[in-house]
Amino acid sequence: MLARVERLSRRDLNRALLARQGLLEPLHLPLPAALEAVCGIQAQYAPSMYIGLWSRLHRFARDDLTRALEQRAVVQATLLRVTIHAVSPADFWAFALATRTARRRWWLRAMRADAPPEAELERAAERLRAALAGGATLRRTEIEALVGKVLTRGVGLWVDLVRVPPAGTWERRRADVFGLAEDWIGPPAVRGDPVEHLVTRYLRAFGPASRNDVASFTGLKLGDLRPALAALELVRYASEDGEELLDVPGGALPGGALAAPVRFLPTWDAALLVHARRTGVLPERFRRLVFHTRNPHSVPTFLVDGEVAGAWKHEDGAIRLDPFEPLPPAAREAVEAEAVPLAGFHA
Repeated sequence: MLARVERLSRRDLNRALLARQGLLEPLHLPLPAALEAVCGIQAQYAPSMYIGLWSRLHRFARDDLTRALEQRAVVQATLLRVTIHAVSPADFWAFALATRTARRRWWLRAMRADAPPEAELERAAERLRAALAGGATLRRTEIEALVGKVLTRGVGLWVDLVRVPPAGTWERRRADVFGLAEDWIGPPAVRGDPVEHLVTRYLRAFGPASRNDVASFTGLKLGDLRPALAALELVRYASEDGEELLDVPGGALPGGALAAPVRFLPTWDAALLVHARRTGVLPERFRRLVFHTRNPHSVPTFLVDGEVAGAWKHEDGAIRLDPFEPLPPAAREAVEAEAVPLAGFHA
């Protein structure tokens, strides 16, 4: 049956990804809705989420995100793949509940012999929850004093925490202040199955995608995803090599003939992660220049015609460009033109 479904070229998939991520045309949405549209944005390094949103949203200013965090319209927390994401409050609880068991399982496996017993983590979580009750906040050093350094590394997977601004913002980048999610944004209020919610958000933001792509991005095992994938009404496509791809009905498919503008991406940008390999947004010959063992968080990159063409760095008030290969004159001119407002965004 797979041979009868529509086949999508790599360029088709590239343009679909760019369109859904606001990298073809900027998104004209309020900030929480924009984050829902792109399935959250990675925030391990605070400026990265600001730059990622600047590249995706119409007329986005730095104060927009800082204000939204302070007003609790956007929240930062450890979520997908045990990494920090900025999401809407509604998505926070769905993502947290959908991935809770997987995140704990991953952390215990990563700690190996050094992993404390789960019962000890649960007791530490109860002590931390009591200390934070009623809207209190604690710095990381204070949590370490309360439960110990080893347990601090994992206790946030046994009690739902958020990063409390202004910590973790452009203005104060060290994210070392935490509060209880249930106090900061209210108790869980998820309609329906949280895994189905997460899968739907992912496909709307990154589809069409394979089952392995969904697993790679969410951090869930294929077995964990199987009931949700079976329950959802999904559209099926095929890649150039015949692999089955899943999508939500009505997902943007602008077609490979559409031109793509220059865009600048920050470190940690999810458009470049392994789950998006099918789109060719990061040519394989450049992957080692962007991700490598001494720099696993990647480097800031810029896109030309929908593909990574080089790296960039903000230095001495300007954007320094490092093309991976010589750029045609018109492309170089377009990159330099887009770098000017990015330098202004940093100012």
